[in-house]
Amino acid sequence: MGKNQLSPDYIFEASWEVCNKVGGIYTVLSTRAKTLQDTNKDKIIFIGPDFWKETVCPYFQEEKALFADWQWEAKEQGISVRVGRWDIPGKPIAILVDFNPYFEKKNEIYTWLWESYQVDSLHAYGDYDEASMFSYAAALVVESFYRHYLDASKKVVFHANEWMCGLGALYINQRVPEIATIFTTHATSIGRSIAGNQKPLYDYLFAYNGDQMACELNMQSKHSIEKQTAHHVDCFTTVSDITARECVELLDKPVDVVLPNGFENTFVPKMPAFTRKRNLARRKMLDVANALLGENLSDDTLIVSTSGRYEFRNKGIDVFVEAMNRLLRDRDLKKKVLAFIVVPGWVGEPRQDLKERLASKQQYDTPLEVPQVTHWLHNMGHDNVLNMMKFYDMHNRREDNVKVIFLPCYLDGKDGILNLSYYDVVLGNDLCIYPSYYEPWGYTPLEAVAFKVPCITTDLAGFGLWANKVFGHAGEIQDGVKVIHRTDYNYSEVADIIKDTVAFYSGLSQKEIEACRKNAEALSKKALWSEFIQYYNEAYDFALRRAEERKQASAK
Repeated sequence: MGKNQLSPDYIFEASWEVCNKVGGIYTVLSTRAKTLQDTNKDKIIFIGPDFWKETVCPYFQEEKALFADWQWEAKEQGISVRVGRWDIPGKPIAILVDFNPYFEKKNEIYTWLWESYQVDSLHAYGDYDEASMFSYAAALVVESFYRHYLDASKKVVFHANEWMCGLGALYINQRVPEIATIFTTHATSIGRSIAGNQKPLYDYLFAYNGDQMACELNMQSKHSIEKQTAHHVDCFTTVSDITARECVELLDKPVDVVLPNGFENTFVPKMPAFTRKRNLARRKMLDVANALLGENLSDDTLIVSTSGRYEFRNKGIDVFVEAMNRLLRDRDLKKKVLAFIVVPGWVGEPRQDLKERLASKQQYDTPLEVPQVTHWLHNMGHDNVLNMMKFYDMHNRREDNVKVIFLPCYLDGKDGILNLSYYDVVLGNDLCIYPSYYEPWGYTPLEAVAFKVPCITTDLAGFGLWANKVFGHAGEIQDGVKVIHRTDYNYSEVADIIKDTVAFYSGLSQKEIEACRKNAEALSKKALWSEFIQYYNEAYDFALRRAEERKQASAK
């Protein structure tokens, strides 16, 4: 903590992704937890949704004796919780709450929300109700715990992540004003929606009216809870400078503190395990490709990939395919390229014909039918990746120097084809490519460089902007990260730069490649949580001071 900074005695942090691995926020929270545990041992308490009830949650270890007296009291109050530890480095305390009982009070809760904060829940659909009921339940947990164990002499912070936890932050704000509130938007719901609906976000950002766009895109309720939470909490935060600009324009509220997403590199294997795991990953990726294509790609093949959520435009998957198509005809390419698109699609099952080839361990000289995909999809005819490849006549022919393979499943080590975890697959790459159009931060490039894999990203990703700031110039691949300038309209130019960068990298000597890899790793160490936790300390201080002012004002 800095000089004279207020530090919390207790931190409660609520998120839909506590003990629930569904997206990037899980990585933010689970990697940061150890750093917070080191400084606030068992005073950081995470609150997540209890989907598992009586079944075993793979990320949670229940401890019935933990806060046993309060657990009994919460039960008497009608709050159903399970208390234990999140099974991640640091093993922080986690409370899982059953939010289903609150659906019957939904209209009453939404009426209170409208009357107190003018949040419009009338247009709710999809996941809005589920998220709101969880958020309400999480706030009840904090209120009950606070009244049981704590009082106004303790400095307490409630940290809500994303619009999904906004209702809880507003509840705490009104019902337990002694608690300081922090709200983090990891991406504005309306900004993501504008970008996802093929509208130009950046050139017109100054002209967009968030409320108007929410009506146009049928996002009124999510936008409303996000905006009102941003305006009413003690400290409003986001994850990058680029999203901070969105908040000013679309939520009409400047952020108080920017909280960049850090990383914990404890699970990056040490030597010699690192080399062993990298060699194994490369072997498996080449084996899958050779069985699918009926070829014999050598270990000298340049393995590249893109990954992330299946947001075809926002994550730059479209421009990745475009770049690989152009690379097919590039005369400067010095090696064969094997490009994987590792994006979970509407996956059906692992291909039986591919499994059989892999099990036989034979060398085949004819490709399988549809040699672009490892798993059958439910919507083969409507899949964006496969349709774009079909449009460009990218059929992974023997004479093609660039082969593109779609791996459309979640890599948990049990996908039936590669059977490797995501991090093991990243480890096997020579180059990772993430040409995002909309990316508030960007964990994928940060994860790549942590595994010494140089990468290509854009300055529309928070991570890309941060890397440029660290380098003092636009990142080049020799720095470990190539940061491409991306706008609303330079898609074609971005594809060309990716193509040229891959071709350039294919001609580097082993010594030059090692230098790139070393620089990538060095940059990742500047993004460790030990470096970034200072921004959280700043946010805690900011929120606690605001809560203190409120306490003093009400005492007068």
